[in-house]
Amino acid sequence: MAEETRTAKLTIGDKTVDLPMFAPTTGPDVIDIRKLYGQAGVFTYDPGFTSTASCDSTITFIDGDKGILLHRGYPIGELAEKSHYLEVSYLLLYGNLPSPTELEKFEALVTNHTMIHEQMIHFFRGFRRDAHPMAVMVGVVGAMSAFYHDSTDINDEFQREVASIRLIAKMPTIAAMAYKYTIGQPFVYPRNDLDYASNFLRMCFAVPAEDYVVNPVLSRAMDRIFTLHADHEQNASTSTVRLASSSGANPFACIAAGIACLWGPAHGGANQACLEMLKEIGTPDRIPEFIARAKDKDDPFRLMGFGHRVYKNFDPRATVMKQSADEVLELLGIENNPVLQVAKELEKQALEDPYFADKKLFPNVDFYSGIILEAMGFPTSMFTPIFALARTVGWISQWKEQLNDPQLKIGRPRQLYLGETERSYVDIEKR
Repeated sequence: MAEETRTAKLTIGDKTVDLPMFAPTTGPDVIDIRKLYGQAGVFTYDPGFTSTASCDSTITFIDGDKGILLHRGYPIGELAEKSHYLEVSYLLLYGNLPSPTELEKFEALVTNHTMIHEQMIHFFRGFRRDAHPMAVMVGVVGAMSAFYHDSTDINDEFQREVASIRLIAKMPTIAAMAYKYTIGQPFVYPRNDLDYASNFLRMCFAVPAEDYVVNPVLSRAMDRIFTLHADHEQNASTSTVRLASSSGANPFACIAAGIACLWGPAHGGANQACLEMLKEIGTPDRIPEFIARAKDKDDPFRLMGFGHRVYKNFDPRATVMKQSADEVLELLGIENNPVLQVAKELEKQALEDPYFADKKLFPNVDFYSGIILEAMGFPTSMFTPIFALARTVGWISQWKEQLNDPQLKIGRPRQLYLGETERSYVDIEKR
């Protein structure tokens, strides 16, 4: 727990309340309002909790004004460039970069847990073939608590660890099976001789009649997508996981809740919305029309994949993702893909337009990740499941941190009530 640095004074009428203030290791100071209601009889009002810290954390730090994203103090650009997803997963889970021995052991542990319970294969058949992969993932991940009874006791540290490894290891298998099920192809089982990203690509694109040989450029690009989406502080889905966890729910239920929240188009569906916009534009010659609409204050249209809710300068993840997008497009070519042609030209025109530069509406991570996934052959319906797969380690890290917090309380936000005051019941014949 942070130490009190000074006191903020809040004056309400003729009453003054002293509120403790805490200084983080980096970022703005925080006013502690936990005793505000008891001392002053009032609540704070903060829709969306955009000015409220719901917890203290040592995992991820974001400075949106400066375009900074740190995991355990390490800049995301360095991690994405020099590290890989499972090493970053270890960092998020345990607080430090692993030694060679620790990393080897961790990778082997994850690799050896990628299979799912065979009975879960039949569980998929309960869904319609045209079900959205996210609907399948919410159901299957939530159902894991029915198949893995030995890792649902949140008070047992060993069971928490087992559940953590299982979720990280099995999420690519579940996501790939959700994809295969919705396109009517047989499931492809994981292989222990492939790395995390390569295994996922093979499970998505191999078929019994012909194996899928993973190109290292595509594998590296997929690993970067995973790494750049691993954690993002107290966003909507992470806060959902923490809120579900505060009630004592089992880990599989908490992660399923996070997946459900991520499904929203304002959160995890942004890269899908970006690709749908590119398809709406259709051809490069129509780009000026849509850029003009984006500038028109009276037009509700906005360019998806540009700017960010948190980052007011630039998205630090986008630089590395752009590099991967360029590598993938060079490898696969874009001559026969009109969507990718539009994407490249839109990026060029927007970056050259002073309007977007002045408003700092630069292409973000969703813009480039959508381009990469489209080029790889994924349908837009799989974009958010891949996001969920990548974010799982972040959710688990936040979940584990919260369970070790001695100040943990069940989440219970207050409200500004604007409804009717107390009324007497009127018998139906008198209404």
